Amino acid sequence: MRIREENRNLVLLSTVALLSAAIAGGAALLQPSQAPVAEKKPVYLASQPVRVVGSPFVPNTNPRQR
Repeated sequence: MRIREENRNLVLLSTVALLSAAIAGGAALLQPSQAPVAEKKPVYLASQPVRVVGSPFVPNTNPRQR
């Protein structure tokens, strides 16, 4: 059984996709179980200080003036 030249790219793409999915699935099965999400403390970003680097952005509303 030969694959026609018009279908070779599609067969190659599907083979690579299936192989990648199988590897990702195997890695997901071997990964140790994670701790429940409820045990983690929430992070409040508003309570942390904000550091501004550089000058503030001022939009050029008058294109003739630079």
